[in-house]
Amino acid sequence: MNDFTGAGAEMPNIAMETPEGGSVKPSDFAGKKLVIFFYPKDNTPGCTTEAKDFSELKSEFEAAGCALLGVSKCSPKKHLNFIAKHDLTTPLATDSEEGGLSDALGIWTEKQMYGKTYMGMVRSTYLVGVDGKIAQVWNKVKVKGHAAEVLEAVRAL
Repeated sequence: MNDFTGAGAEMPNIAMETPEGGSVKPSDFAGKKLVIFFYPKDNTPGCTTEAKDFSELKSEFEAAGCALLGVSKCSPKKHLNFIAKHDLTTPLATDSEEGGLSDALGIWTEKQMYGKTYMGMVRSTYLVGVDGKIAQVWNKVKVKGHAAEVLEAVRAL
């Protein structure tokens, strides 16, 4: 993780593509808290559970003055399928550009599995305060109970 992407740093304001073909960036949520959760891939077990957990708690996040945004490198078309297949209510965005938000945060990185090296997303969550500064970061997230833990942090902010 880069030093400038920890708690207290300004959230980089880099645009991402929405499934509907528009764009979204962190500053679009100015004046409210924002949780951005980065996940590796649509329709995989852990990512599905995480997106469903955040979707189930969406109204509680909203009641706490917080917006949600799920981000991966998957295409907008894949996001539309993922949303429909699992009845997700949490908005998703595609961070496919080189030099995108996940690159700026240092969470699009080299990974290894079964002796093969590849580029992948480190499952991470960022809580951004109403001031646009990163209030808390969760790296290498374990999915079980994570959305509820993040909701508690949002309420405490």
